[in-house]
Amino acid sequence: MFESFRKPFRIAIAFVGLAACGTGAVSAQTIPEGVTAYQVSAAFDDVRFDLENAIVNHGLVIDYVSHIGDMLDRTSQDVGGQKQIFVKAQAMLFCSANLSRKVMEADAANIAYCPYSVFVYETPDQPGTVTVGYRHLGETGSEESKAAIGEVNALLDAIAKEAAGQ
Repeated sequence: MFESFRKPFRIAIAFVGLAACGTGAVSAQTIPEGVTAYQVSAAFDDVRFDLENAIVNHGLVIDYVSHIGDMLDRTSQDVGGQKQIFVKAQAMLFCSANLSRKVMEADAANIAYCPYSVFVYETPDQPGTVTVGYRHLGETGSEESKAAIGEVNALLDAIAKEAAGQ
């Protein structure tokens, strides 16, 4: 019943222009150059669900969910881990038949970008703050290739924003 009211009341902070200006710091976090990320104050599971829905709402199918946080926790002792990195962290991989064809028709080497990936995570030093984002794909090659990759970047941004309630 209250699901429809949850999203409008989120406090969301967008990292505007991070992909263009390099890195940006938020508390103890640094967003890498070439990554666009949005933060939202909400429960991880809610934002993760919103991310899944955002992908599906764009007519896409999630091919794989990478449970990055679980893997790091599971292997921590084996590799000499010193701290908990994430409370929870996942990446979702998917393709768009339409955009992927357009990107690869422009340049077959653009296969390197497929599948597309968006991530969601919460860190122990910022409980209740969830980060959603994606790696910006390099708009290189011919004008046709640049334009097609630009469409993919726009799609990834729309998905991340929707999940973060932006």
